[in-house]
Amino acid sequence: MDFDLPEELVALGDAVADFAQRRLTEDAEVYERNGEFAYDLIREMGEAGFFGAPFPESLGGSEAGFLAVSIIAEEISRIAPAYGYAMNMQCATCPYTIYNWGSQEQIERFVPDLIAGRSIGMFALSEAGGGSDPAGAMRTTARREGDYYLLNGSKMWITFSHAADVGVLFAKTDPRAEPAHRGITAFIVEPKKFEGYSAQPIDMPGLSKSLRSCTVFLDDFKVPVANRLGEEGKGFGIAMNALEFGRLTVSARLTGLAQAALDASIAYANERVVGGGPIARHQLVQQRIADATVHVEAARLMARRIGWTMDQARTSTRIASRGKYFATQAARLAVDVAREVFGGNALTAEYPVQRLQAYIDMLTVGEGSENVQRVLIGEDALGIKDATRHTMRNRFVGVT
Repeated sequence: MDFDLPEELVALGDAVADFAQRRLTEDAEVYERNGEFAYDLIREMGEAGFFGAPFPESLGGSEAGFLAVSIIAEEISRIAPAYGYAMNMQCATCPYTIYNWGSQEQIERFVPDLIAGRSIGMFALSEAGGGSDPAGAMRTTARREGDYYLLNGSKMWITFSHAADVGVLFAKTDPRAEPAHRGITAFIVEPKKFEGYSAQPIDMPGLSKSLRSCTVFLDDFKVPVANRLGEEGKGFGIAMNALEFGRLTVSARLTGLAQAALDASIAYANERVVGGGPIARHQLVQQRIADATVHVEAARLMARRIGWTMDQARTSTRIASRGKYFATQAARLAVDVAREVFGGNALTAEYPVQRLQAYIDMLTVGEGSENVQRVLIGEDALGIKDATRHTMRNRFVGVT
């Protein structure tokens, strides 16, 4: 068993880190100050190939695979946390779901522009009051009228929805279905093409003012029948499959944030002088740094195992849930250590602790909260519900 990355993936990680340092730090501040969506930077990320790793060359991808996705997502989030969002919207959950479940016409129409950053994507499942119960609490409906569906309702916490050209959105075509998940259908939506769509950014202190999450409102919003993704009533399985790939990127993003918090703590501990010497000489500081170091390394191994498992055409549901859960724990620990090491300075804008805390808090909820993962992992371990019960599809490696 070889834990060393191939040379090409080491080089990939270095290239991503270099790009992020050059383009996603100071240059991104212009968009933050103005509260403008960073279209240019997303397009540059697409042109650099960051979103195309799990897609064939025929669609503009690099065919680097899902282990590469975990490395890219970690490095971006370590240096420029806000741009980690793009690894979901432009790679894992939006375009990959279309690639995985769409017709050839849908794939060729939407996927190349999404992974190139020429169009902006979104993934719209959650609703107010129903984040952990997307099937039972879903109130958004889709009613067919001729060649179109008319969608009515709202979605919440939908990242990039204020700028999206294309999205994967879930609605109930049969609100009376029992069980409820059998009434859910997936759609490819085009917010800028049809009326009846609006998005209101949610004020989230500490997070990006450029790359936002929003509440989406649908008022007789038109979706052509040709844009239905899969069959009517099959949307819940598509959503559950999509979340597996989302958990890959979120696990890696949390690992990157945890590493950033740890790096900041180490640097500060070595420069902060108390009682005639750096606080790095204090045993309690050493102990806490040791705790965080081990957890970050373990989270990295689990995140990369998710990507490796997907590349091997193996069912990844179990490890994706475990990896996301553990990455949450590692990131929480790393930022807690940072708060202890920085003391009062952790509260200031001069240091990165508060910003890292905000992104970690956000990601602990994304793609299933800690408690949701606990339930999935616990029920699976106890034999109550098989974590692999939903259909696994991974078209990149031929699992359909």
